[in-house]
Amino acid sequence: MSRAYKVVDAFSARPLLGNPVAVVLDADGLDDATMQAIARWTSLSETTFLLPPTTAQADYRLRIFTPASELPFAGHPTIGSAHAALEAQRVTPRDGRLVQECGVGLVEIAVEGDGPGRRLTFRLPPATVTPLSAADVVELEAVLGHAVERHVAPAIVNVGPVWVVAKLPTVEALLALNPDFPRSAAFERRLGVTGLSVFAKRAAGGAELEVRSFVPSSGVNEDPVCGSGNGSVAVFQYVRGLLPPTGARYEATQGRCVGRNGRIAVAVDANGTVHIGGACVTCVDGALEGVP
Repeated sequence: MSRAYKVVDAFSARPLLGNPVAVVLDADGLDDATMQAIARWTSLSETTFLLPPTTAQADYRLRIFTPASELPFAGHPTIGSAHAALEAQRVTPRDGRLVQECGVGLVEIAVEGDGPGRRLTFRLPPATVTPLSAADVVELEAVLGHAVERHVAPAIVNVGPVWVVAKLPTVEALLALNPDFPRSAAFERRLGVTGLSVFAKRAAGGAELEVRSFVPSSGVNEDPVCGSGNGSVAVFQYVRGLLPPTGARYEATQGRCVGRNGRIAVAVDANGTVHIGGACVTCVDGALEGVP
């Protein structure tokens, strides 16, 4: 059987500079084991499967797999899959919006423009923030090989994916990190988190933040450009008083350490609701053959 298949670079308007997600557009009839096998085969950080929705409120249902497990939600697969569905004319925006059904529920995606100029923005699911214990902050610093800013207390931010979030003193220190990945994987598993998202603020010029996300427990040492990681950083900044109480808009960059140049548009309103957006571009357009 032939199933339509795309690989979409998310958070980049130019091929090969964002974060790729594999999208199986004709996923109806695939069982869990086959979805997991396809995700393992693509060997990308996430592979998604487009399915009919189970509610009239949604335009489609999305299942998201890493090479090792299924996720309830993830950022770059959300906008990448929406881009693929729109490009393949599988969905049509209603009043400039799509609604994705996934493990965390319904996710609203705003659609601006068309073709190469299209921009997609999703509303981050509601977050919970839990302080990181003093002992775990010490372990986090050992994993990273660098001190974090203790006066901005690191935390665990749950937006579906669960991130340990911490601030580094400078962008230079952030880009120089060489984490202990086996130790990080053990740390993530013990805490029950997806990974670590760490950030630093630029003094002036260009994008305001640089972000890095590490996910060795899921088989991905460094996620090139991470929507949920950036969303968790935005939640963290809002909760820790690093953003104006009235809200803020800024741009973050991610991926330089792995040869990418992702750009993420972030908006946080006065209630702390976070929107994450960016461009997408299709790099592979074809079909999976022989998959039952």
